[in-house]
Amino acid sequence: VQLQAFGGGLVPAGGSLRLSCVASRITVSRSSMGWYRQAPGKQRERVAAISSGGNTNYADSVKGRFTISRDNAENMVYLQMSSLKPEDTAIYYCNTDPYGPGWWGQGTLVTVSS
Repeated sequence: VQLQAFGGGLVPAGGSLRLSCVASRITVSRSSMGWYRQAPGKQRERVAAISSGGNTNYADSVKGRFTISRDNAENMVYLQMSSLKPEDTAIYYCNTDPYGPGWWGQGTLVTVSS
């Protein structure tokens, strides 16, 4: 399984960004998928998940600001982030939910400037 996240960058506080995850050797429509992040000096945390049935849930810290979605035809998962805050700065990863330990890609860095 390969899960590669991309789309990160530098964005000012209050801005928006969309992250994408391309999946190989796994069908995202049949899997529960999640977005995770790891900020400097902190543990990796799950911020959003989407079940195979399309149910979504979010960490309290991002609820109302982030939206997880997927494109079954393209076998991709997305994370739309808005109203970004400096504390959202982190490396973002996609993985299954629960995560597969060996399936972390390199992640994509999101930096939110104040």
